[in-house]
Amino acid sequence: MGGELPKQYLPIDGVPILLRAVRPFASHPEVAQVVVVLPSAEAEHPPEFLVALEGEGLAIAAGGRERSDSVAAGLSALRPECAIVLVHDGVRPFVDRGVIDAVIVHARAGQGAVAAVPVSDTIKQAVGADPTRIERTVPRGGLWRAQTPQGFPRRLLEQAYARAGAGASGATDDASLVEACGGVVRLVPDSPRNMKITTRDDLAVAQALAGAAR
Repeated sequence: MGGELPKQYLPIDGVPILLRAVRPFASHPEVAQVVVVLPSAEAEHPPEFLVALEGEGLAIAAGGRERSDSVAAGLSALRPECAIVLVHDGVRPFVDRGVIDAVIVHARAGQGAVAAVPVSDTIKQAVGADPTRIERTVPRGGLWRAQTPQGFPRRLLEQAYARAGAGASGATDDASLVEACGGVVRLVPDSPRNMKITTRDDLAVAQALAGAAR
């Protein structure tokens, strides 16, 4: 993304991206606790908009070097009574309440669930030694693009992390760890609007979406 301000703190229509990502969970009647995982220095001195929410079901934890380290830190910070866990990207500011509800339903049934969008573009695979040369076209039937939230029974997710061990650092999402240990993971149809903000172009699209929703 570039710039001095971490992307999760950049404003969309005047509201920080991270705050937009947190609000749908913090206000959900079935969510008992929200843990926001931040880099260590930021966890020690969190932004004011998070400080204002602390003590109202929100806690802040220091993350680690890898994504998996940060998720594990978030799990450790959860209260013992939290039997269902939802993992959400802090830079997905437009999650839909219905998707959260559907993910919770599957997790309560003892399975994992992933918000996802069917792949609609033609997928090309490049040659390993030449990233500009197409090796083949990948059939897109049955392919989905994983998003978040991803939900799991807490015990299942903790078991998946324990079984993966050091190998968890290579995982790009939590569902893949649960799949690897034999857990069932369901797809929850989502919208491309639940975008992950990674680039300046993404930020421009997000600004447009927020403006249109006013």
